[in-house]
This record gives sequence, C-alpha cells and structure tokens, in this order.
Amino acid sequence: MSTSSIRMYATAVCPYCVRAEQLLRRKGVTAIDKIRIDLDPARRDEMMELTGRRTVPQIFIGDLHVGGCDDLYELDRSGGLDPLLAKLAG
Repeated sequence: MSTSSIRMYATAVCPYCVRAEQLLRRKGVTAIDKIRIDLDPARRDEMMELTGRRTVPQIFIGDLHVGGCDDLYELDRSGGLDPLLAKLAG
C-alpha cells in the first residue's frame, strides 16, 4: 500500500497511536503517513478542522476518516477494516 493510502495524525508519546499502528501493521500495512501534530501546531489545527476532534490518533484510510484507535479496533471487530484495506491494495 502506498504511503498516501493511510494517514494518521499522531504524537510521539501517544500509546493509542502505537496500538493503532500495531493493528495496521498486523493487517499488512507497510506505510503510514504519520503527521506529528506535536511538532507542527498548524497540523493540529488542520486535523481538528478535518475531523472535529482534538485527540490523537485520527486515522484516514484513503479519503475516509475512520476516527481514533478505538474506532479502528471497532471497525476491525465488525469486519469493516479488511475490505477497506483490500480496496487500497487492489
């Protein structure tokens, strides 16, 4: 999957960001475009404008805003994550 396929707004010390990335890696994702909002406050503003949320991670698969870590795990539990990732890979 290309780097631009999955975008994650994150910070360096966020355990939820680590958990989300671990799940995506287990699913075969090799590249994640990580946007470090702790290093660039303007990117935090961008994230809040796009998502309406202040917390990290905020994950996009393609153009779809999946949400945060709990949202990503719930998407996986409900069977929705694999089809989204398959569309990017195919």
